[in-house]
Amino acid sequence: MTPVATPDADRTVAQVVAARLRDIPDFPKPGILFKDFTPLLADGPAFARVVQDVAHRHAGQVDVVVGIEARGFILGAAAAYALGLGLVPVRKVGKLPGETLQEEYALEYGTAAIEVRADAFRAGQRVLVLDDVLATGGTAAATCQLVERAGAVVAGVDVLLELASLGGRQRLGRRPVHAILTV
Repeated sequence: MTPVATPDADRTVAQVVAARLRDIPDFPKPGILFKDFTPLLADGPAFARVVQDVAHRHAGQVDVVVGIEARGFILGAAAAYALGLGLVPVRKVGKLPGETLQEEYALEYGTAAIEVRADAFRAGQRVLVLDDVLATGGTAAATCQLVERAGAVVAGVDVLLELASLGGRQRLGRRPVHAILTV
């Protein structure tokens, strides 16, 4: 991928992301301040800058990219393309055909589960896990557990935004985690 000249050329990638986040109060439910990154996606040069940042950091270090449903699909597909690698989707239960591995994780009120195709990885394959936000870490940790149960290795977890006050990074243990922007 060729570097893109942008008006943001002198800003850090974190500044580019921060300038394009939009806060949506009370979404998806009252009391939640949702961090919407669709303005970043709509800005081609800014989105390219983020993808280039991820690709540069992981070039030659990973064999496949995982995108977590749903917004991780967007970032994962773009990064996989930039790296010349394949994309493995991690989805909500019941969305993938064939034999799957499933992992349950805790939510604020109850549990949820995600799954990956049982044959998605080769033994020892180095996997980059991508998502938009690291909050409590439940989804990311469950994704990492799926990757490892399938015989692959989590080479890194990358997110656009980390909500540090929610402690998600701690749930990922010793796995390498990189957040472009931490608030």
